[in-house]
Amino acid sequence: MHLPTVLSVVFAAAGVTAQLNDLAVAAGLKYFGTCGSEGNINSDTTYRNILNNKSEFGQLVPENGQKWDATEPSRGQFTYSSGDIVAGVAKQNGQLLRCHTLVWYSQLPSWVSGGSWNRSTLQSVIETHINNVMGHYKGQCYAWDVVNEAVNDDGTWRPSVFLSTFNTDYFAISFRAAKAADPNTKLYYNDYNLEYNQAKTDRAVELVKIVQAAGAPIDGVGFQGHLIVGSTPSRSALATTLKRFTALGVEVAYTELDIRHSSVPASSSALVTQGNDFANVVGSCLDVAGCVGVTIWGFTDKYSWIPQTFPGQGDALLYNSNFGKKPAWTSVSSVLAAKATNPPPAQTTTLATITTAPPAQTTTTSRPAVSTTSAAAPGGAQQTRWGQCGGIGWSGPTACQSPWTCQVLNPYYSQCL
Repeated sequence: MHLPTVLSVVFAAAGVTAQLNDLAVAAGLKYFGTCGSEGNINSDTTYRNILNNKSEFGQLVPENGQKWDATEPSRGQFTYSSGDIVAGVAKQNGQLLRCHTLVWYSQLPSWVSGGSWNRSTLQSVIETHINNVMGHYKGQCYAWDVVNEAVNDDGTWRPSVFLSTFNTDYFAISFRAAKAADPNTKLYYNDYNLEYNQAKTDRAVELVKIVQAAGAPIDGVGFQGHLIVGSTPSRSALATTLKRFTALGVEVAYTELDIRHSSVPASSSALVTQGNDFANVVGSCLDVAGCVGVTIWGFTDKYSWIPQTFPGQGDALLYNSNFGKKPAWTSVSSVLAAKATNPPPAQTTTLATITTAPPAQTTTTSRPAVSTTSAAAPGGAQQTRWGQCGGIGWSGPTACQSPWTCQVLNPYYSQCL
């Protein structure tokens, strides 16, 4: 994204750059972050330098280093060598640390998953694990994912050693133990495919209510956001789903966002669609008062988990494998900049997006005047959707690719919408 000179001066005066975390904070979010790949931080200088940039990523998450198999591979034997890698980077750079994850059926050592437990013995194991791991990171974590992925895609409870031993009582047991271990961190339930507002989402709503009814603390719900290009819900539909949880008195966040192509290499049109999908997800967070931030699950396709898990798919992130910014980066920066430079009055809705089957009760507010000028920069260049197309000091394209038109958001910034 190319900010006009005057707008750059405005941002600079407020300590804001045209980088993702600075834009997100200026737009009203707490952070824009990424997970950190422990194995590549000290081996890839380019990767580490981007990760170190607090203006780009104001919050970090250990990708694997804080999971149960990494922190307590044998009963009572705790190690933090892997978990401390990302935590150390965040501390050095003054970035927020989001911690992940405590009670999960996966990446669980066999001594837990294959053990012979009753309620008393397994509760002791859970509480000991949480107390030690959270105790090690006490005071460092903005939030912890306490319970992770407890719901199947069909809306049933996911089988695990925890469910078979406690039924759903392990939710409250885990959240109570987490609160005792670090009273000042946010405690989250975290899951994927909640974005589609179907049976799995209904069950996650029930999970929050179960924890609350038990008198246990729960502060937030994480929408992982492992999505597919072209199948991502609309901005308004996503916001509606987020609000189901904020209505319960908890905050929400996108915690592991990536949007993968179903086949690679992606076409130029697929890259544009991916950018639109990213913009809709980030935009939905901007539209919900209780959505505090967005975390992408890695920033470069070079180190994404997607190809190993979904063969033939990938290129799901904002930077390509050569650390170049993709159209999706421009889409995200543009939607953040639009909000940061022209925050709407209370109770307005979102910038227009192309959606399918929007919720019946979606409302809109009046927009700034729309410019549909056909003038273009020398050479007839036209801007893509979400790109800047005008404003004081702007010298780039002023015409948009069809069917988008150039809309004036403020005197310094117009955007193809």
